[in-house]
Amino acid sequence: MSLYTDYLTEIETRKEQGLNPKPIDDGALLAEVIEQIKDTGNEHRADSLKFFIYNTLPGTTNAAGVKAKFLKEIVLGDATVDEIAPERAFELLSHMKGGPSVEVLLDLALGDNESVAALSAEVLKTQVYLYDADMARLAEAYEAGNAIAKDVLDSYAKAEFFTKLPDLDDEVQVVTYIAGEGDISTDLLSPGNQAHSRADRELHGKCMMTEDAQKEIEALKLQHPGKRVMLIAEKGTMGVGSSRMSGVNNVALWTGKQASPYVPFVNFAPVVAGTNGISPIFLTTVGVTGGIGLDLKNWVKKVDEDGKAILNNDGNPILEQKYSVETGTVLRINTKTHKLLSEDGEELTDVSSAFTPQKMEFMKAGGSYAIVFGKKLQTFAAETLGVEAPLVFAPSKEISHEGQGLTAVEKIFNKNAVGTTPGKTLHAGSDVRVKVNIVGSQDTTGLMTMQELEAMAATVVSPIVDGAYQSGCHTASVWDAKAQANTPRLMKFMNDFGLVTGRDPKGEYHAMTDVIHKVLNDITVDDWSVIIGGDSHTRMSKGVAFGADSGTVALALATGEASMPIPESVKVTFKGQMADHMDFRDVVHATQLQMLAQHGDNVFQGRVIEVHIGTLLADQAFTFTDWTAEMKAKASVCISNDETLVGSLELAKSRIQIMIDKGMEHDNGMLANLIEIADKRIAEIKSGEKPALTADDNAKYFAEVVVDLDQIVEPMIADPDVNNADVSKRYTHDTIRPISFYNAEKKVDLGFVGSCMVHKGDMKIVAQMLKNLEAANGKVEFKAPLVVAAPTYNIIDEMKEEGDWEILQRYSGFEFDDLFPKETARTEYENILYLERPGCNLCMGNQEKAAKGDTVLATSTRLFQGRVVADSATKKGESLLASTPLVVLSAILGRTPTLEEYKTSVEGIDLTKFAPPIEKPAGARSVHF
Repeated sequence: MSLYTDYLTEIETRKEQGLNPKPIDDGALLAEVIEQIKDTGNEHRADSLKFFIYNTLPGTTNAAGVKAKFLKEIVLGDATVDEIAPERAFELLSHMKGGPSVEVLLDLALGDNESVAALSAEVLKTQVYLYDADMARLAEAYEAGNAIAKDVLDSYAKAEFFTKLPDLDDEVQVVTYIAGEGDISTDLLSPGNQAHSRADRELHGKCMMTEDAQKEIEALKLQHPGKRVMLIAEKGTMGVGSSRMSGVNNVALWTGKQASPYVPFVNFAPVVAGTNGISPIFLTTVGVTGGIGLDLKNWVKKVDEDGKAILNNDGNPILEQKYSVETGTVLRINTKTHKLLSEDGEELTDVSSAFTPQKMEFMKAGGSYAIVFGKKLQTFAAETLGVEAPLVFAPSKEISHEGQGLTAVEKIFNKNAVGTTPGKTLHAGSDVRVKVNIVGSQDTTGLMTMQELEAMAATVVSPIVDGAYQSGCHTASVWDAKAQANTPRLMKFMNDFGLVTGRDPKGEYHAMTDVIHKVLNDITVDDWSVIIGGDSHTRMSKGVAFGADSGTVALALATGEASMPIPESVKVTFKGQMADHMDFRDVVHATQLQMLAQHGDNVFQGRVIEVHIGTLLADQAFTFTDWTAEMKAKASVCISNDETLVGSLELAKSRIQIMIDKGMEHDNGMLANLIEIADKRIAEIKSGEKPALTADDNAKYFAEVVVDLDQIVEPMIADPDVNNADVSKRYTHDTIRPISFYNAEKKVDLGFVGSCMVHKGDMKIVAQMLKNLEAANGKVEFKAPLVVAAPTYNIIDEMKEEGDWEILQRYSGFEFDDLFPKETARTEYENILYLERPGCNLCMGNQEKAAKGDTVLATSTRLFQGRVVADSATKKGESLLASTPLVVLSAILGRTPTLEEYKTSVEGIDLTKFAPPIEKPAGARSVHF
């Protein structure tokens, strides 16, 4: 059978699912399609023409190369297709974005056929996805006196690829659709359990929200032609949780505009809004697609005569509505005055934050990538011509306050800034291009990052990136047919691109499914680093890390840069003494709780948390920085003592060496280079040349939070509060309760110790609790299942050496086996211990889940509806979050414990100790490392 016959079979299968033919990315298949186009009598010729013109993926896919080559033949007259004149061939090339198409356009523009060269030059002037080799060809031709090359460079220097684009409409009319009340998680827009289909945009689009919601959106579009549907989080924030390009893609697919008539299911310019605005990561992704993200402020706190918030019986502020945005409401967005208006023209609120000059450029260009590449192209052209580039793009906002010190994140941004005014010190609010040191791609978004790299015609990781890693942790639990189909090709692509990969495409080293954040934390070997990762929990305890959508990850890999405003910071310090029976996870929960008590509102949202944690090594400090994603912070910077930072860097070196010893080193020597960087940084710290990163004494913070450790007297639980009468209060991370709230009566159906929130110390706590209970009672019996997934293989190896793994094995009813991995997800659990493969497991929710309606107590990060556990017909699923010892004890008891039961269970166990930093470094305070 031919590839085309197979394709027709696939088309019939997709028809049964209500899907169109899948866009072609296989060059061999497209070659067959072209042969059928050339054969004027072929029965498949008409369909083949449609597939060639309208259903072939652009960029650097194999198919794009074949398509570009055939279009070149048509332009030169070497092939004739009645339906594709040379002018049409140029038009098709102009929509292919880069890579093979730009190569062809350059071939034609710099060739001997003058009429063809002139036509090709006009198309080339509209292209922005040129890379070093493409620009080198232009520069070489210009130096040789080629007039066409000079003409193209002149156009690039003037940035005509941008200036000749249509201006934004003065007004955008929208019709509202309430996606839900309260925070809207990206899980609603792109469910984790459908991660396997993200690269198939049409198929994945069917999982957004519900079928009924999709029908309602379609109905609104029919009722309001010419208006765009605006998706809204009523009384909440839009796009909290994971950093999902797929979520924005789905919103754009249902509500946006088609990017190109020749590229199916790629839409742009969605309009989204929230009463409390848009989550920072999600807002970045909206910019990637040239969309609009509005902060509606349509509900405000009701205040008394003194201006104080009036509280309801639950102690929460009473909200009153300033204006209605109920589904079907027509609104007008004025892009000139930056005002949101009613249908009748009444001013409702100011939306200036959505229309900064930079964001308006994204909207005009159809997305942020075009601006990033366009600026680079203009700079190159001007330098090649020896002229000064005219000011076309909005100048980066540079804010500098004379005499004001720098926060830690401001220092990092200033150190890594690219293209700023020389010698100028920048403060929060400045727009900055920064060099990216470390980039991480994870497996459930990696296929989309791969597509984005192909679409922007990138072929190799930028040489200015120090470390880049592709993980396999999000699909580690179940090696099912979907994982088997997607993961190997992802790993091969990324390894070929220049990344160190968790799975070896050649099959020579053992597949490593370690949690990506743990690996990134290890390969970050400089506290002045900028890290970009394809997950919202990219929050390192060294440097400053930003979770990002798959497109921003692709851009960082391809260019080694990221663009964003320098964020404001909130300073977190500690006082008092941590009780011996408390776990550091409780300090994390207490930070959220005490911050809300001190400030009323979440001052962390959209800002960087500068946490003065001082004496905790990187693994343990990561527990805090990791949780900052749930605090809705943009990022976190960890301030460590010199001695502690050196210890963390030595630990990182040892872990990187283990990766090298396992055979994971890339041909480009990336891992060895990271060890050299770590050695250099350690030497700087020890010599006093450049101590550990700290903020200036006169730095300015948006707010300060002081966490009183003396107030932390019993374990705490982050509760999704699934039955709160106020729907907007459900499934937030703001409800933090002590265990006494539950009166030892809260039934626990399943316990989970795992995810990026745990480290080796947590695994040792599980083992020690089992030893203690066995010694006291003769054996341990579980009244609820306990799932344990170590975050890394290193931890398991070390526990085996230290004798702690044996007791876990003894009580386990299931232990993972990499030689025979699970091929189907578990649907039922017995009251036993499950030792699962390192990776995300239940926390991700895309493979393993608890039984519907269960109450799960977990160490993980997510408590969103349906993530870890779905609702049953009779009971809402609950994902409560707590410390490792509390989870273990609750699984053994089948309920939450009393404080006395808890204290007894942890007696003699060395929990992660923490004390506020003192003037003289105290070193690490845990025996676990």
